[in-house]
Amino acid sequence: MASTNDRAAEVFGNPIDKKTYGKAVKSKEKYAKKYGDDSAAIYHLAACELPVVGEALGVRNLVMCDGSALDLAADAQAHAVQGTIGRAVDGASGQPLIVGNIRMGFGHYRISMAMASAAHAMGYTPYWLDLASFPQTTGSKVIAHQNDLYSMGSRLSQALPPFNALYWEPLNSEGFRKLTYNAPDQKNAELMAPIFRDIPADTPYVGTHVWPAQAAIHAGLTHVVNAIPDNWPMALHLAEGSIHTVQTPSSYLGYHQLRGMAKKPLAPMPEGSLVYTGHYVDHELVSNIEADCARRRARLQGDGPIRYLLSVGGAGAQQDLFIAICEHLLPYVRSGQATLLINVGDHEKVWHALEKKVDGLAELAQCHFGDFGQVARLAEDALDGELSGVHAFCDSDIFAAVYSSNLLMRCSDVLITKPSEFSFYPVPKLMIHRVGGHEAWGAIRAAEVGDGTYEIDDTAEVLAMIDSFQREPQLVSFMCDRIEDAKRLGIYDGAYKVIDLAVNGVR
Repeated sequence: MASTNDRAAEVFGNPIDKKTYGKAVKSKEKYAKKYGDDSAAIYHLAACELPVVGEALGVRNLVMCDGSALDLAADAQAHAVQGTIGRAVDGASGQPLIVGNIRMGFGHYRISMAMASAAHAMGYTPYWLDLASFPQTTGSKVIAHQNDLYSMGSRLSQALPPFNALYWEPLNSEGFRKLTYNAPDQKNAELMAPIFRDIPADTPYVGTHVWPAQAAIHAGLTHVVNAIPDNWPMALHLAEGSIHTVQTPSSYLGYHQLRGMAKKPLAPMPEGSLVYTGHYVDHELVSNIEADCARRRARLQGDGPIRYLLSVGGAGAQQDLFIAICEHLLPYVRSGQATLLINVGDHEKVWHALEKKVDGLAELAQCHFGDFGQVARLAEDALDGELSGVHAFCDSDIFAAVYSSNLLMRCSDVLITKPSEFSFYPVPKLMIHRVGGHEAWGAIRAAEVGDGTYEIDDTAEVLAMIDSFQREPQLVSFMCDRIEDAKRLGIYDGAYKVIDLAVNGVR
């Protein structure tokens, strides 16, 4: 029988039917049996430097240790004394703030980096808590299993159109949307709570995936913000007990009414549980919007090559489309009319497939693999310097793999991407076909703001849009105008507002 405070039994006053609740209980029991029940285990955490982005974002990494319990306040004070918090403002003195995340594709890590960047800029000490990085725990094993299933589904959706049409698209757009989907996630998230034992209950905490947010609530944390990704309301993302934040007005209204999450209207989300913040974007990108847009206009007015950044998603899907894009751009590159930057993340095999199938790509490309410092220097030099040819980027370190695109965005003119979390970033975007139905509304948001195209799901039309950019570079300038308009409206200030909510709550 469900207890009165069982978050799998009721969502914002809307009861879950007994059959669904029973399945949720069995799901938790199945995972506990398969991976072990560690609910009584004593885990201790320690803080250490985070690779690659630690210095840039001032973020510390939380890892398992065998020693004494973690003292976040003492660590933050020592960290501040060492001088690594360089932008403290408004009297903040390195107060700790935790960013709870998992790697499921690159999107959730990308949101986490935006939150860490904003927290650092506001004077706090951000801590990185990746719930999938503790392989000895039951929770991490559950997350790894679920991530493997999702990655496999993403790849199959691109390789098998019937699978995509009949199963993957409906699951991502409507299956995850149902209120009943929340129940098993809530039960499974209870298995992720033991890792929070060392964390004081009143520590400001931002979850950039629903499981870290749910787990923090189950563990008793009291200042939890659930930073919802995407732009399509889904019960999958609900973590009752937290402050839910969304990036768009349409998403706000949809979540408020729990729109489409059941066959009949539901009791809405209560006051104070939902906040519209704007887009989650790194401080380094937001603070340089005007300068970067001015550089784009100057390059285009000077007849320089249009710089395209092609970002390959974490699932490595859409390879046929990437091949077509590269083949189409190479003649423009050879004639000095375009520059192509390709970031394959931590999927080196994707690059090898591209260079094997795109005639001439390997001969033209300069590879920047495994050297984040080199990537950072290239991106910095390219802000005001020249950049030509083809450049490929790959790094086995996940932080370098993800953050390289953030650095390269600033010196790029057009980002070619599926409507993932990149939909919300202040850079001109060519939106290619989505991977999962929930992503569709990200492209809709970008198209309405005007900083990106509508979603283009036909390869010939994608290539035609590239031709239009080449013939009419003022299209890039048009998007830059819209980016600056959005900046003035505070549309890209979401990460700052999330951090304020985690520290101060709803005011």
